[in-house]
Amino acid sequence: MGNAVAWRSLGRRTPPATPALLPRLQSLNRVFRRKYEGLCHGKQPAHMLLPCRLVSNKAKYRWCAKSYPVLDGRVLSVYRHVFEANLRNSETLIKRYSELLETVSKGGGGNAILHHTQRNKKLFVHDRLKLLLDDESFLELSPLAGLAMPYGDVPAAGCLTGIGKICGIWCVFMANDATVKGGAIFPIGVKKQLRAQEIAMQNRLLCVYLVDSGGAFLPLQAELFPDKSHGGRVFYNEAIMSAMRIPQVAVVCGSCVAGGAYMPTMAEEAVMIDKIGTLFLAGPPLVKAATGEYVSPEDLGGAKLHTKVSGCSDHFASSEKEAYECIRNVISTLNYDPPPEEVIEYDSPLYSSDELLGLAPQDYRCTLPVKLILSRLMDGSRFQEFKANYGTTVVTGFGHVQGHLVGIVASNGELSHDASLKGSHFVQLCSQRSIPILFFQNTAPHTAQPTSISQAEAHSNKLKAQASMMAAVACAAVPKITIVIGGCYGSDSYVMCGRSFSPNFLFLWPNARVALVDSRHFSTVPQAGDNDCTGDESELKHLKEKLEEESSAFYSSARLWDDGVILPQNTRKVIAQCLEILDQQKYQVVSPCRFPVIRM
Repeated sequence: MGNAVAWRSLGRRTPPATPALLPRLQSLNRVFRRKYEGLCHGKQPAHMLLPCRLVSNKAKYRWCAKSYPVLDGRVLSVYRHVFEANLRNSETLIKRYSELLETVSKGGGGNAILHHTQRNKKLFVHDRLKLLLDDESFLELSPLAGLAMPYGDVPAAGCLTGIGKICGIWCVFMANDATVKGGAIFPIGVKKQLRAQEIAMQNRLLCVYLVDSGGAFLPLQAELFPDKSHGGRVFYNEAIMSAMRIPQVAVVCGSCVAGGAYMPTMAEEAVMIDKIGTLFLAGPPLVKAATGEYVSPEDLGGAKLHTKVSGCSDHFASSEKEAYECIRNVISTLNYDPPPEEVIEYDSPLYSSDELLGLAPQDYRCTLPVKLILSRLMDGSRFQEFKANYGTTVVTGFGHVQGHLVGIVASNGELSHDASLKGSHFVQLCSQRSIPILFFQNTAPHTAQPTSISQAEAHSNKLKAQASMMAAVACAAVPKITIVIGGCYGSDSYVMCGRSFSPNFLFLWPNARVALVDSRHFSTVPQAGDNDCTGDESELKHLKEKLEEESSAFYSSARLWDDGVILPQNTRKVIAQCLEILDQQKYQVVSPCRFPVIRM
């Protein structure tokens, strides 16, 4: 078998295994192996190098990254007053961000947690994740979702979602928090679960569901049930992911009522916890109302019933700890090889990441050159710029983040005609070379309406160029990560891979603003049906206040228009984690599979 592999790798047909040829094949194998081992230790001369597919990431990084030009990240004295104003604004927003995270971390509050842990003998959702995940940091998604919704606060949307390692493999997890509203599912909770599944499908990550839910919140059933993007889509996605050979496993660690009962029964393998997990379409109160008969939750849908009689669950666990050990064992049978633990030695940026707080723009008028930000994110502050002198309001080029090669598209002012053409060209290059793209978005307010034919022509040309870049971004078949470092306004946000263009991940800085227009420039925007553009002053003031409130990063994240608010100084770490997650796909061998796993 080894001989056949050696010959195929040289691009030839496998020869017949004749006795005369066998010594020659063995000799070729030894030469091939010596060359490969010599290359790994840097002992072979240039003319003996093997094809690049055998070159390690570490070697490629050593050859390429060290030669990129170094960015000048010094904050000049002329920018100092802007830097300090941005810093004060960032500190205020980070304080607010910390307060919101503290609120979310308490779930449904002290009394609800006591009821959950002491009376119901269940673990708090954070403690469940500690038992499930490897002892490493994980990437939590949209922790601020569900705050200040029209129907009230739903901390973390009633469920924790994120990406963490289990047995060395990156997995998406979805864990209900039954301390929030008794585990009832609200519209924002459905949206959060659907986004987690979308990330799993887009990045081919296996899913783990920790189900502890009381079912849909019936007063909002019209926003939960009928539409394509409502609750039923979760089950549709489960079937589609299974057909895509993306494994899904579940732990029933609490109530599984009504529609929520389908989640574990559609997973490929499910574990139920004795005396804690229950699974049924209609619980004991509805049975009592319909038949007059009382039946206990355990007799109606407990772990023993579903593992011994119905077959709805595959594994019986006597405790929560045993259940998470079981699910880890299940994951070890999925035939998923974890990515190789290759250590790449990379250089840290030359400038402190804490200075990003002073570079986070308070508004468009307080924007500093975006290369100052890049110098605090790229390995060694090195950046190979593309078309440096053309279309300078967008900065494009290549750099490394903790050893990962990426293409950079960063806003540096108004998205002009030339900048859009440049961006379109560069995005297509990255797609052609299979290089992930990082978008740093800070779109500018729209310029004034044209007042002459020449201005109208310039606007039309700009529109065509932006449409070209939109098409390039939409069709680029590479991973895309978007960080909104400032404004996310109007159509420019689409060109820079906003949420509508399905980036693999999208995060906001606390200072980010997400809106159709900037409320601070609203007075320059003509009002519909108002020819003299004056309008009613009180109505205009109210509208500006509404826009101001609804454009904040926290408002956006509460509604899941992004994957979370991150602190500027943590940006490099988050990007590196996302790139590592994306890399896992390279090590999966996926054979065709047309159908999902159908349970008995």
